[in-house]
Amino acid sequence: MSADGGLLAPVWAGTRAEEITSDAAWLRAMLEAEAALARAQARLELIPAEAAAAIDRTAAALVLDPADLARRARQSANPVVPLVSDLRRALPGAASYAHLGATSQDILDSAAMLVATRAIRAIVGDLSAIMRDLGELAERHKGTVMAARTLGQQAVPTTFGLKAAGWLAGLLRARARLRELRLPAQLGGAAGTLAAFAERAGAGPVTALTLVEVFAEEIGLAAPAAPWHAERSAVTELGAALAGTARALGKPATDIVLMAQTEVGEVAESSTGGSSAMPQKRNPALSVLVRSAALQVPAYTQVLGQVGEHERAAGAWQAEWLPLREALRLTGGAAETAAELVAGLRVFPDRMRANAELTGGRLLAERLAAHLGQKALKQALAAAGPRLDVPDELLDPAAYLGAAAELVDRVLATYREQP
Repeated sequence: MSADGGLLAPVWAGTRAEEITSDAAWLRAMLEAEAALARAQARLELIPAEAAAAIDRTAAALVLDPADLARRARQSANPVVPLVSDLRRALPGAASYAHLGATSQDILDSAAMLVATRAIRAIVGDLSAIMRDLGELAERHKGTVMAARTLGQQAVPTTFGLKAAGWLAGLLRARARLRELRLPAQLGGAAGTLAAFAERAGAGPVTALTLVEVFAEEIGLAAPAAPWHAERSAVTELGAALAGTARALGKPATDIVLMAQTEVGEVAESSTGGSSAMPQKRNPALSVLVRSAALQVPAYTQVLGQVGEHERAAGAWQAEWLPLREALRLTGGAAETAAELVAGLRVFPDRMRANAELTGGRLLAERLAAHLGQKALKQALAAAGPRLDVPDELLDPAAYLGAAAELVDRVLATYREQP
């Protein structure tokens, strides 16, 4: 089995997201979950401390082939079964204590949340860097006049600072949503009753419930109120946050693609953006990659948290694994790529101003209607040549910016209030 190096998803190839969500990383997270379970059971004296120490050491050192594990997983419909078999085989004398009382979904769900936590940490870091640079762009270009465009056409004057502030506002909401996630550990046993843990040495239900909290502490995740094998809101909330983040990243990328068009020329990327057939082109490659991820992530997240049967889904759970990883990879890759994009963005205020004056004052039609009346404006438009024959003071786009500067200040104030 060949490794997936991102040939068809270059937005995450070579990024931290690729490493964090790789087969090896996922496998390592499953082994970490097994070790954390053993440590938690030892803390509550459910298994001997020396057995837990052996499991911890062995899980940390165990090297498995993800491709081989994947092939063997076909017999059980999940990779945890062959993983536990390999772990126990490497534990002479302590094998019976490994995976004790747990079910495969406990380990894989906990590993998934662990991988997601690490990916989100990297994404939030990149979002913070992007927002810092967008804040600087918004402040620097608060008065940089350009044409606002609605339905692809010039509408009224705006500023590039306000456009950058709009991008920043979307990312502020996305980052806040990611930070609010409390991804839970999973521990419920065969059918979510914790019976095997309660039965162990007469431990009882209180100890079983305490074990969930200790396990969550050991693995570094939130402690759930109850096992969530069949209640997948944690996964759907994670997916929604990733989709929202991808969309927020896709907005500046989409605008930059349009603003960097040859005929527009208001911004340019730092990337070389080469073409295989047209050497004169400088394609907005970084923006294209970010936009491609923004279009894909919502589709992947639609698969997450589908309704399953009774206490364990037959197919719906398994269907989550790949879409979740791709959503994490794509969002993480988009965030890292967007950080590079925004940091190197070149802005051309003169070109923005020239485009705003391209229609000979027609960009100010809304303002002219208020001053001249609709009838006089229609007559001026009908009789106009390249430039409207109206008082010059009415044709300055910088004089019709409304509350653009104040809106920039409000967004920046909100950004600066957040840690």
